[in-house]
Amino acid sequence: MVTENGANGKTHADGRSDNRIQNYTKFWQKDTSKEADVDNANRLDSYTEVVNGYYDGATDLYEWGWAQSFHFSRFYKGESFAASLARHEHFLAAKMNIKPTYRVLDVGCGVGGPARQIATFTDAKIVGLNNNEFQVGRARKYTKNMGLEGQVEFVKGDFMKLSEIFGEGSFDAVYAIEATVHAPTWEGVYGEIFKVLKPGGVFGVYEWCMTDAWDPSIPSHKALAHEIELGNGIPEMRSLKLARSALQTVGFEIEYEEDLAERKDHVEWYYPLEGDYRKAQTVYDLFTVWRTTWFGMFVMHGIFWLLELVGLLPKGTIEVGAALKVAQTSLIKGGQTKLFTPMYLVISRKPESTE
Repeated sequence: MVTENGANGKTHADGRSDNRIQNYTKFWQKDTSKEADVDNANRLDSYTEVVNGYYDGATDLYEWGWAQSFHFSRFYKGESFAASLARHEHFLAAKMNIKPTYRVLDVGCGVGGPARQIATFTDAKIVGLNNNEFQVGRARKYTKNMGLEGQVEFVKGDFMKLSEIFGEGSFDAVYAIEATVHAPTWEGVYGEIFKVLKPGGVFGVYEWCMTDAWDPSIPSHKALAHEIELGNGIPEMRSLKLARSALQTVGFEIEYEEDLAERKDHVEWYYPLEGDYRKAQTVYDLFTVWRTTWFGMFVMHGIFWLLELVGLLPKGTIEVGAALKVAQTSLIKGGQTKLFTPMYLVISRKPESTE
């Protein structure tokens, strides 16, 4: 359903905008090797349009091809895809030592999958923040369906303005799962997280980074970073050491850090993207793998093309779907070459006294 025509073209009742979706890929050069500093600066200046354009078009595709938890995870032998996602979330909550009495902020909460898991795992109250109206609506719907609306709530807002939205010292703990990579600067978003934490509060993050092996002076390395950006709605990919430095710069004390992608697992974190049936850990996960095979993607493309044609999906969804194919190949390549990680885990604390 379309409710209005405005600066962003047709705006749907759920908050998605046709023009915003259709304009998404225009923030990158078609040939990523021709990317210039001005392109990068434009994406950073327009980060809300970049990210919202991407998720307006990609959310349905994510839920169909992945789950309600939009992140990667590690796998034990025989562990199902769903169990792996939940364990990844529980591991973060355990590392942070989230207690039932805590008020916790989920920065960049997607459609609320991790918030609901961590709420049931810890009994804490969770507030999810997301700047995408469509995803906030989905998150509230799914949370109500689970009967968790009294424990988990969602707020639409910009994570670069957390202190304006919530006030300083509002949370006992804050976490972010593969979300703050969308920020124009890590210092900016980490600084806002620092402000809304109570003194002594804990911040846990799974960060997307280019690893220390990545060298932007090497053309193929630089091109890989741009492909990951284009495929995943990211204004700028940055190195792991910059994430560490940004946390320290804004005042956090790092208590634990580890790139979990470096652990030796039965199958790699990117296996669900490979479309290799031999790596499926359970019978049900054969369907998970099928969705990323050429045939599964062909079927998905056909279904979503038809839904877009008849107006049940916003115009431009299929174009964003093409960007997801770039995401698939670039993330596999980044994982295989160890140039990229989606799971740089850092547990940091705001000092009791910041004077």
